[in-house]
Amino acid sequence: MTQQSAELVEKIGAARLVPVVVLDDAASAAPLAEALVAGGLPVAEVTFRTSAAVESIRAVSARGDMLVGAGTVLTPEQVDAAVDAGASYVVSPGFSQAVVRRCLERGVLPLPGAVTATEVQAALAEGLDVVKFFPAETSGGAKAIKALAAPFGGLQFVPTGGIGPKNVAEYTAVSAVLAVGGSWMVPRDEIAAGNFDRVAELTREAVALVAG
Repeated sequence: MTQQSAELVEKIGAARLVPVVVLDDAASAAPLAEALVAGGLPVAEVTFRTSAAVESIRAVSARGDMLVGAGTVLTPEQVDAAVDAGASYVVSPGFSQAVVRRCLERGVLPLPGAVTATEVQAALAEGLDVVKFFPAETSGGAKAIKALAAPFGGLQFVPTGGIGPKNVAEYTAVSAVLAVGGSWMVPRDEIAAGNFDRVAELTREAVALVAG
């Protein structure tokens, strides 16, 4: 891992939460970023689930005070688009060697999904020591992460999928969990409606949940 990636992993770990954002309109990106920062969480994973992703990443990255990454990245071409827009890390739902290697070529942190020992070993073979655990709840939850972490000392996980205020503590209690990904503090409908004060409020509540 490069020094830059190591520092990024440290910052993500310090944040403890990674908001997983779906933006239907890039015009929402700047006010959303403002709401996250106001709520005490200067981190965002902007997913490639909509056509607004690239412009949204560019807008958030332009602030200069946020850790902005791209999510749901499935191809090397999407890696290029994300990095060119300013993403510093790239998250994938599963493990793709082509995506991971393009990330490493471009000097950004890859966070591929890995929920089995085989997928973890594939990630380790590429020199990675942080993976996404997705979909977390339906893949066995915090207990599964504990079991999977046991043979792989030093590996860290970012569980995402099915996590919210009621169960986030189960995950943050696991020593192998670097941070938790979630969308409960960035509801798609609230963003679309322009309710950014509500997003800031939900973000503050989420940060308080994982504090300490």
